[in-house]
This record gives sequence, structure tokens and C-alpha cells, in this order.
Amino acid sequence: MSHIERRGLMLVLSSPSGAGKTTLARHLLEQDGGIDMSVSVTTRPPRPGEVDGRDYFFVGKPEFHRMEADGELLESATVFGHSYGTPAAPVEHALAAGRDILFDIDWQGTQQLMERRSDDLVKVFVLPPSAEVLGRRLQTRASDSAEVIAGRMAKASGEISHYPEYEYVIVNEDLDTSHKAIADILHAERLKRVRQTGLAGFVREMQAELD
Repeated sequence: MSHIERRGLMLVLSSPSGAGKTTLARHLLEQDGGIDMSVSVTTRPPRPGEVDGRDYFFVGKPEFHRMEADGELLESATVFGHSYGTPAAPVEHALAAGRDILFDIDWQGTQQLMERRSDDLVKVFVLPPSAEVLGRRLQTRASDSAEVIAGRMAKASGEISHYPEYEYVIVNEDLDTSHKAIADILHAERLKRVRQTGLAGFVREMQAELD
């Protein structure tokens, strides 16, 4: 089969905490060699075992604010006193090279990406099958206290209300079924004519041979 150059895409997975998007993202990265996880820049100090440039780009607050002011971040947010953002340059380099980038971000970050890169964006919202299942999944996390779980449940309704802002919605009742759905979405989006940058040249060569 002939290889046709294409532009990469930005695949966003959003969901309330506990719906399973992190597991789905991990599986996609393991199964698909054409997509990479977005690496954020942060003012948070590195945790044990974290590597600069692999897990995050670690910077000081002055540098982060400079990057924001100079338009070098596609999206940014402050969480618990630490700032996080997506550097534009490595994402653009990957897209131009035909690599896809995966984003595990909330609806607010997704809105910022829409303002800056709407043509490259594919948005998927992951829903839990029920509030009961969501609560049960959150309770199985050994790292979360009862207070944290209650806070995440209280926040879930507001997060879920943003599902209409996404092109695709998956109810994550079965992981294997959800994995396949995301893989199918990615495959179809890669085939869109506007992303196949080498298609016009490929067709011209074919027409020249046929004439």
C-alpha cells in the first residue's frame, strides 16, 4: 500500500475523575505506535523518579509566566498552587511530522485548545455507566481519602455537563469495548481528507499515469 503523508492530530480524552480515561489512555499508548502522550510544563517540583522532559518540563514560575505571556502555551491552568501548561512547539513539531498527540485534560483545557488548534483537535468525552459505578471506582483507589472521594463525586456532575462540547462520547462500561471505540475513532480521523497532506500529490501522479 502506498504511503501518503498526513498531518498528525490532537486526541483529547476528558471525563470526570474515576470514569477510566487514564486507563484508556495508557492502553492506547501501549497499542498504537503512532501516538504520543503530551508532556506538560509545570512549576511543581519533581517527584521521586520523575524525569524532566519525559514526565514534565519542570520550570520556575517566572519562566512559566513568560511562556504564557509570549503565547508559547496551548493551554494552561493552576491547580493547588502549581501551574501546568502544554508547550506549543513540541506539539506542532509532532503534528507536522505526522505524529498524533494524546491529551488527558479537563473541559477547561479542551476549550483553550479549541481556541488555538480547532482544526487539529479530536475530542472524546468518557462517561461512567452510572453514578453508583463512578463512586465504586473512586473508592477502589487506595490513594484517595473519603474526603477526597466525596469532593470528586460532588465535582462530577459539573464536569459531565460539558459532554455536548465533544464530538464523541463513550460510556465506559466495558474497558475492551471502550478501547476499541477509541481506536476506531482514531483510525477514522486519521483518514480524513484534510489531514492527508500528501493526498493531492498522490492523486496527481495516479492521474498522470492514467492519462
